[in-house]
Amino acid sequence: MKITQIRLDKLRVPLKTPFKTALRTVDAVEDIIVSVQTDSGHVGYGEAAATAVITGDTHGSIIEAIDKLIAPRLVGREIADLNRILQLIHGAAERNTSAKAAVEIAVYDLWGQLYDAPLYRMLGGGDPVITTDITISMDYIDKMVADSLAAVDRGFESLKIKVGREIGVDLERIKAIYTAVEGRALLRLDANQGWNAKQAVYAIRTLEDAGVQLELVEQPVKARDLAGLKYVTERVHTPIMADESVFGPAEVIDLLRMHAADIINIKLMKTGGISNAIRIADIAALYGVECMIGCMIESSISVAAAVHVAVAKADTIRKIDLDGPSLCDFNPVDGGVVFNESEISIGDAPGLGIRAIRGLEPLAA
Repeated sequence: MKITQIRLDKLRVPLKTPFKTALRTVDAVEDIIVSVQTDSGHVGYGEAAATAVITGDTHGSIIEAIDKLIAPRLVGREIADLNRILQLIHGAAERNTSAKAAVEIAVYDLWGQLYDAPLYRMLGGGDPVITTDITISMDYIDKMVADSLAAVDRGFESLKIKVGREIGVDLERIKAIYTAVEGRALLRLDANQGWNAKQAVYAIRTLEDAGVQLELVEQPVKARDLAGLKYVTERVHTPIMADESVFGPAEVIDLLRMHAADIINIKLMKTGGISNAIRIADIAALYGVECMIGCMIESSISVAAAVHVAVAKADTIRKIDLDGPSLCDFNPVDGGVVFNESEISIGDAPGLGIRAIRGLEPLAA
């Protein structure tokens, strides 16, 4: 099975409601879709999310990186030579992690197809059913409470609450949601870098003193403020999770040596794809640190790849935040991973199991 062409298209899928965080507001998935075609007729699919405020990637940079730097290195390569292909992808350019992730995902999809096995089995196997949380976007308190109750009624047992703008209002939001859903769902807070270290300690201690039990607090301080992250981790009881602070394996090692966080959040768009996600999970396992696997605003194409990784690395990846498809107005994929509210399941189809993608728009010439 040899790569003959790499095609790029755009995909737009509206969200059910706007996604609001301390960093941005988004109303649709607008991603670049990669189709890696082969001489055997098999096609592998990948997806790149343009999340400039986090990864620095834009639609333009993703297209340029794949079209001009990555694709020329891969055409003519045998899928069976997986490790060499991965080296070529990551050696094509610095950073550009979303572009690399999309191509990697498509190649891994083909690798599973080559050996006629679902990707998670190729990565080590596992129980092909997992459970995700769902995100509650930042909004008015009454709206966030209503959204939280609706999510619980739909069967979600973990809620990720977006905070990080006005600390006083944040505390009111969290207390109101906790009171409304207490005993029915776990709460995870995501400040998206919205607080400084002292604010984070104040906010978390205030909640702890008020009896609000949180499963974790995600990225309370700026991404590069590892000292601040460590400061928070050492001064609160609630587990602290690093997200934007860690992209690749080297950063994870630095953070774990500092004891700057209790949990690591893995996202394929940060790691540059599946290979580094696996490395991060293995490194965390060596340190006895658990991981979450999450996603950006992505459809069920790239999130499916994260699901396969989560299943194969379940001993370390114990928390799941793969709600992107649940936030979408429709699923553009035929086949693939099944997203049924909080339950996510993988079938027996080879690779990612994707048969077709609806609504693709060719890139303008």
